[in-house]
Amino acid sequence: MTQHIASELVANVAQVHVEVGQKLEAGAEVVLLESMKMEIPMIIEDAGTVTDVRVTPGDVVQEGDVLVVID
Repeated sequence: MTQHIASELVANVAQVHVEVGQKLEAGAEVVLLESMKMEIPMIIEDAGTVTDVRVTPGDVVQEGDVLVVID
């Protein structure tokens, strides 16, 4: 099952913790967003393999933007 990890708000990408091909366990943090001095970790629900990373640190993302795709 493909997971599209998307931003829930307008934010800056503070850190990207994954790369394409990396295998992840459920609950892994893939990206750390920052908005209004708050840090928001983006966490996957199910284990899988990273197939696409669409952001880099410093990017500004909008609500609904896909950050990472996991298969």
